[in-house]
Amino acid sequence: MLEAGTMLLFCAVLFASVALGWSIIPALFVGVLLFMGYGLVRRCSLRAMASRAAGSVRSAGTVVVAFVLIGVLTSLWRASGTIAFIVAHSTAVIHAATVIPLSFLLCSAMSVLVGSSFASAATMGTICMSLGLSMQANPVMLGGAILAGVYVGDRCSPVSTSALLVKQLTHTNLFNTIARMLRTGAVPFVLSCVVYVAAAVVEWLCASGGSGFGAASAAATAGSAGSARAAVSTNASSITDIGGLFSSAFDLHWLTLVPALLVIVLALLRVDVRLLMLASIAASVAVCVGVQHMEWAELLRLLIFGYHAQNPQVAALLDGGGILSMLTVMAIVCISSAYAGIFAETRMLARLQQVIEMLGHRLGACGATMITATCAAALACNQTLTIMLTHQLCGGLYGDDESERSAQAIDLEDSAVVIAPLIPWSIAGAVPLATINAPTLSLAAATFLYLLPLSRMLASAVRRRSGFRTRHRSQNQNPGLAIPHRPKPMLHMFAHGFHPKSGD
Repeated sequence: MLEAGTMLLFCAVLFASVALGWSIIPALFVGVLLFMGYGLVRRCSLRAMASRAAGSVRSAGTVVVAFVLIGVLTSLWRASGTIAFIVAHSTAVIHAATVIPLSFLLCSAMSVLVGSSFASAATMGTICMSLGLSMQANPVMLGGAILAGVYVGDRCSPVSTSALLVKQLTHTNLFNTIARMLRTGAVPFVLSCVVYVAAAVVEWLCASGGSGFGAASAAATAGSAGSARAAVSTNASSITDIGGLFSSAFDLHWLTLVPALLVIVLALLRVDVRLLMLASIAASVAVCVGVQHMEWAELLRLLIFGYHAQNPQVAALLDGGGILSMLTVMAIVCISSAYAGIFAETRMLARLQQVIEMLGHRLGACGATMITATCAAALACNQTLTIMLTHQLCGGLYGDDESERSAQAIDLEDSAVVIAPLIPWSIAGAVPLATINAPTLSLAAATFLYLLPLSRMLASAVRRRSGFRTRHRSQNQNPGLAIPHRPKPMLHMFAHGFHPKSGD
């Protein structure tokens, strides 16, 4: 009961922080005190807990360095005109009849390049929302398409913080995991496109013609549509000429596209992600100095503090990036890593992990991970902590060989990463929706985010049923060759301690 009480108190602190709009960093520090207090009650050594926590934080050093590079890279892409070039040329293809599916595709492409759902929502997402509303698109479907799109790349981009975090936690090869993510995400992605095309067709039929369904649909969404359109009515007309707006602030030469092209080419060549980012950073610096004629002092400043445009309209779309913008996520990773060491020393999550392992024997590792990730997302209120909690709780469902670690990596990517934005009170979904001024009901229209875990659970259930029938048939035909039950490793991390390994 003491474990449950401690966790409930920690969750209450997290919920209070989110509800009051405070940073969750102090709440996470409170968690450290609560978990260490639990250990002291259980007669664990304070020195041992601190040592384990420090070792876990040191093991997160690699991913923290990658986060610093991502902050620098996203700032330089803004300043060099790379994002402006991509957005200006992409939004030229948006039309009233296709704005919903194109918003999904464009936001997906942008998020794959920048690896951040928040950055993609603030740039491509904001523009697609404003243009769509000016074309009288349904704000619920439009917001859902944008939210789903910005998490396509947040999940599988080589410069995504969540993908790098999963790589570090599971000690797997990033590009092998991305290849598997492309396979498991293909069907949900295509189905999402079909849904958004169908929504666009319905919108077009409603706009062109006075059907009863159109009137009912309009009445059903009138409240959310009115509020969303009112929120961005002034922005919609002011940023319609995206090309002209960005041309006034940047030299949109084709060379500004080189940093993005480098990321794509080097990722296809499977170059180490840190070298990939360093190469793109070097190209961005060259473009900033050679094409945008930026001073070195200003360049050094934006690496730390991020890009800040002088034009208010451009600033609303492109400001951000820099090392300081990554401090929150780096703090969450470091503090959550400390949790891993404390949990290993105190065995605080041992009973809960046993329950999850029993669930895994009934539903399979994938199904148990999906359920655990949903509960963790509801409690953690953010994506990073959801990933780390799910990884810790589901550690006993997987072995320690390469294939098992790869299986856990893809299960985390297809559960914790995409389920967190679907929790209404989680900042993973609330921040992008607030950025684009979309109604909360748009969560229901973010089809990719729930089709992906549902498809994985369905595929896992089919494989388990097929495997059960095969074993049952084999045992009936050869009773003497019955396959013995081999239990999966239990409480591996807690029994043997937390031993970080070097990543690929």
